[in-house]
Amino acid sequence: MAFFTILRIIAVILGIVGSTLIIPLIVAICYGETQVILPVVIPMVCSWIFAIVMLIAGRGKKTKLSTKSSFVIVALSWIAASLFGAIPLYFSGAIPSITDAVFESVSGFTTTGATILSTVENLPVSMNLWRCLTHWLGGMGIVALTVALLPLLGVGGFQLIKAETTGPEKGKFTAKITSTAKTLWLIYFALTFIEFILLLIAGDNFVDAMSVAFATLGSGGFSTKNGGIGDYNSLPIEIIITVFMFLAGINFTMFYNIITGRFKDLKENTEFKTYLGICGIAVLLITFFECSTYGGFFKSLRYSSFQVGAIISTTGFGTADYTYWKPASQVIIFLMFFIGGCSGSTGGGVKVIRWICLWKQLKIEIKKMLHPHGVFTMQIDNKEINKTLPVTVAAFFAIWCIMIVITTFIACIFGVEIFTSFTGALSMVGNVGPAFGALGPSANYGWLHPVVKWWYSFAMIAGRLELFTMIIFFTPDYWKK
Repeated sequence: MAFFTILRIIAVILGIVGSTLIIPLIVAICYGETQVILPVVIPMVCSWIFAIVMLIAGRGKKTKLSTKSSFVIVALSWIAASLFGAIPLYFSGAIPSITDAVFESVSGFTTTGATILSTVENLPVSMNLWRCLTHWLGGMGIVALTVALLPLLGVGGFQLIKAETTGPEKGKFTAKITSTAKTLWLIYFALTFIEFILLLIAGDNFVDAMSVAFATLGSGGFSTKNGGIGDYNSLPIEIIITVFMFLAGINFTMFYNIITGRFKDLKENTEFKTYLGICGIAVLLITFFECSTYGGFFKSLRYSSFQVGAIISTTGFGTADYTYWKPASQVIIFLMFFIGGCSGSTGGGVKVIRWICLWKQLKIEIKKMLHPHGVFTMQIDNKEINKTLPVTVAAFFAIWCIMIVITTFIACIFGVEIFTSFTGALSMVGNVGPAFGALGPSANYGWLHPVVKWWYSFAMIAGRLELFTMIIFFTPDYWKK
């Protein structure tokens, strides 16, 4: 019964992902890309058949998910969706290598935005749109999208949300987790639509505006142009994308609080204020350092704000190659790789809240040294937090460091120099996209050894699921009855 339930939920998830292929299919028909039609239609129809058969077979059956089952469902769903997403890319001839097609699809769904392509403009328009659409699906979470429909499947969704969502603390702001999922997706859709309309007004074409909006709100980074967003050479478009990149890095609960008029929660949110502070300080410093590079304050501000937004939100877009900036500016961008967006955002990385927790715990440890008999508790947002949170955060950092070391080592084994390997590992596990060195913003991942690409694919999924959901399968305790 557990196996059947797992298979049924994965079938529905693939059915939902398959349904979104209608969008690139319409574009392929409009642009006369006949070579794309069958590679899109066949997997789409197959996903529908699989989902319908499994829904009918499980009709009327109610099953309570165990904690172990929820981890399996989320992990297998992301793997299945990534493999499914590679089918149109491979069979359309857009990416003729299975390894590269899977890497590109994984990078899309995990919103990493690392590409193996050097000339994306050679791709069919519909396949470029599909790449960006995978960002949008993965940004809020393919399982979170399905949770909104889970009452139809006869299972509860909170365990699935906990296994997929970002941040050390998982919760819901409405009475039911399905209502929370629906609300988040509605907010997500609304922000995407607003950016899409603004991009059209700024002069972007319909398909490119849609692609950029998908990639921005999903904190992805795939572009339809070889030179990325820099090829637009449009200040209005850059301003729009910059604003929405920063918004994508904010906890989406904050948008719900704004809509419902709970501005006090926004004002007291420590993570939100810290995120804004980090972004503001980083932008001002880089603007100051690069004034001579760009010949003025405002032009320097234009590029610095865009790149800070792109890296801290882990969107990964580029209008400038930061590897040519002054060393001080590069250090600031490098530090952004370690931070990431807020918990509950579409951004990747370590998350701001974890650094806040570590900083507060450090201050508590210092106080304990000075006052051995004192009793100190950690407070965030003027509320005393769960005593287990610092331990959870410390455990996350431990596994995160191990994952970075392993990923760096594997790349080095196959001839990638150590700094490129290290920043590449930070980018893969943090779902950032660009790195430094030979994997910088002007480069791509196509030259890497196939083994490195497959490991990077695993690292991207593990990073998107905040490591524990994937790493747990490699622990003996998981397999004990």
